[in-house]
Amino acid sequence: MKKILKKIIWVCLTILLIGFLIPQNLKMPVVGATNKSYDKDTFWYYPWGSSVTHKGIDVFAKKGTRINSATSGIVLASETLNKGGNIVLILGLKWRVHYYAHLDEITTSRFSFVSKKTQIGTVGDSGNAKGKSPHLHYSIATIIPYFWRIDKDRQGWKKMFYLNPIDYLKK
Repeated sequence: MKKILKKIIWVCLTILLIGFLIPQNLKMPVVGATNKSYDKDTFWYYPWGSSVTHKGIDVFAKKGTRINSATSGIVLASETLNKGGNIVLILGLKWRVHYYAHLDEITTSRFSFVSKKTQIGTVGDSGNAKGKSPHLHYSIATIIPYFWRIDKDRQGWKKMFYLNPIDYLKK
């Protein structure tokens, strides 16, 4: 029994380590979008409506524009929420969670494996974006807190769990 438990622990640790070591090389999720499709200053913008602080970026495009996954990973959720509307949540490399919100249509399902070529939905204005210009809200959360990113004025303890997608999409 101890040998089996040791093997299970070894396999789990190996999978965890591999998830951190593989480079993620994110791709812009909105097909055809450029750096002019979003405002680089909106990440962690405050104040931002009922969300208080904007924890991602909004990539504007024509309603119905294809959205691909920015990374390879597994779909944790594909559902409808009050604020986010039609959303997709993907666990990607480096154990980071990628959040896609305000989709017009969701074209993936929970527990599906996706790559950067996999369509997960289309640009829309669902949720609290209803009536606004169609866009994709895209954010990246991490399970490893970045303590040096604490901002005492704007929900600082939360900022250590969010990464600026623009920093990763430029590469």
